[in-house]
Amino acid sequence: MLTEVRQAAVTALAVALSGALLGVLWWKLAPSVPLVGEILDDSWVVYLKDSEGEQAIGVDGTFTLLALAFGALSAVVVFLLRRRGGVPLVVALGVGGLLGSLLAWRLGVWLGPAQDVIAHAKDVGKGVTFSAPLKLGAKGALLAWSLAALVVHLGLTGLFGPRDPEPDPWPAPGQYPSAPYGDKPA
Repeated sequence: MLTEVRQAAVTALAVALSGALLGVLWWKLAPSVPLVGEILDDSWVVYLKDSEGEQAIGVDGTFTLLALAFGALSAVVVFLLRRRGGVPLVVALGVGGLLGSLLAWRLGVWLGPAQDVIAHAKDVGKGVTFSAPLKLGAKGALLAWSLAALVVHLGLTGLFGPRDPEPDPWPAPGQYPSAPYGDKPA
């Protein structure tokens, strides 16, 4: 059991650290949300350049799809390296996926455009388009990696994992249970 827990801890750490790659990919692949700054009554106002644009949803969708792919990939790698599975390994996949998603989210936000939108608008000037900071609006996307990893690992274990031995359908003679209440079989 100690060996399984040790392997699970290494698995959780490796899965969580691969969240850095997810964060960089999210930062690079997510669409930018265009903003424009204007001066209104001696103060800066920032608004969406295209009020009907779907870029903000695309940012969440990009994160979710990347997290699903990372979850499936991590489940396949863990299954190929450790076919026997076990509860600690499955828990490690779930926890590592959640930690990896959190790391990816924070890293993507940190790498993305400046968080202070008003200061950024002042820097670029009145009427100039600039990108909004990366923001994950759908926080449930943080669970996508873990859920994908658990579902794919369960499927792989069910299809290709070791099987329990089947019970013998025809027990040896003399192994039959006796008749109830002392009745003798004919």
